[in-house]
Amino acid sequence: MVATHALIHAAGNMNSTMIVELRKEFVLSNMEIGLISAIPGLVTVILTLPVGWMSDKYGAKRLVALSVLMAALGALIAGLSISPVMYIVGLVLMTLTSTFYHPPSHSYTARMVETKDRSKAMGFLNAGGTFGVALGPLSITLLMGYFAFQWRQVFLFWVPFIALGLILVFFLKDMKGAGEETTSEAVEGEVQSLMNRDFLMYLSASGIRQFALGMISTFLSIYLVDVRGWGIGDLGVMFGFSSLLGLAASPIGGYMASRLGDKLWAVVALGAGYVFYIFAFFTEGVLPFMALYLVYRFCGILGMPATAALTAKLTPKKQMGMGFAISFLPQSLVSVIAPVVAAYIADYFGLFPIFTVSFIIMFLGLGVLYFGVRTK
Repeated sequence: MVATHALIHAAGNMNSTMIVELRKEFVLSNMEIGLISAIPGLVTVILTLPVGWMSDKYGAKRLVALSVLMAALGALIAGLSISPVMYIVGLVLMTLTSTFYHPPSHSYTARMVETKDRSKAMGFLNAGGTFGVALGPLSITLLMGYFAFQWRQVFLFWVPFIALGLILVFFLKDMKGAGEETTSEAVEGEVQSLMNRDFLMYLSASGIRQFALGMISTFLSIYLVDVRGWGIGDLGVMFGFSSLLGLAASPIGGYMASRLGDKLWAVVALGAGYVFYIFAFFTEGVLPFMALYLVYRFCGILGMPATAALTAKLTPKKQMGMGFAISFLPQSLVSVIAPVVAAYIADYFGLFPIFTVSFIIMFLGLGVLYFGVRTK
């Protein structure tokens, strides 16, 4: 499962870097750039809950196989695109890959280990994902910087490698519903209702934080190119290494969450990262900004296993697939709105205010998580 997690993300995270090339080729405005990022999110909103239901009913194996196929097809369409509309179709498929993959893979992983080991297991699962996320931007730097690939050819490069993930799926042992457990009797201390108060507060906190991240992801590359004079190679290195850090940060974060508690560790790790994030914008030069941004991303990845384990803790075991699907719903919802809001800010106030506003919103979400979610 860790290996498939890497493959399905290999091409899907290149849009943040490639948007600079698309803007030049298709002469896109800020609002059009915002819409390109928003449309895939709108589609995922519609399909998130059905995918959660499918995960619990049909098991992980079928949905993971489908997500691999979608990732390969999306990269193929993006690589052959001759218009923004065609590119958006490919981007939608690559975005839907995450929607179809994460609920079954996370619930599958949570079910195959004991409760006390969930945070650590999620750490290893997320390490695979962050490694895959790193591969795309790093391949942009390598293939476009040293082998004179065009942006379409970089997407096409990944198609056969992603498709190989189908071989890995063959080795997965299928699990449906609550895995191999057949009893539906209540377990003491286990959450019995999916829509409980703490889970709803957790979703609210996640939605607020994800709104801020949606504002950042769309326009950070443009800010660094237009305002700071970076090249696409610099972007590829920063985005690639920021995810490559997950190979170390995610397992460490899982271990720390298992020792300190999921909620406390998530607040500490994410909060520290947000401080480094805002300081990066007050530096000069490529390396100081990149260094602080990488620390911010390292801290963010440290907190990922804890948030995944919190989702499992706050949802009933027999509905864990739906629980994970719903946990990704706030991200899908705000991804429709956040890029458009960021585009509005960019048009009327400039690019820099996007990042100061997002900093405030991130800490607001962290406050809701700390004060609003009870885990005992």
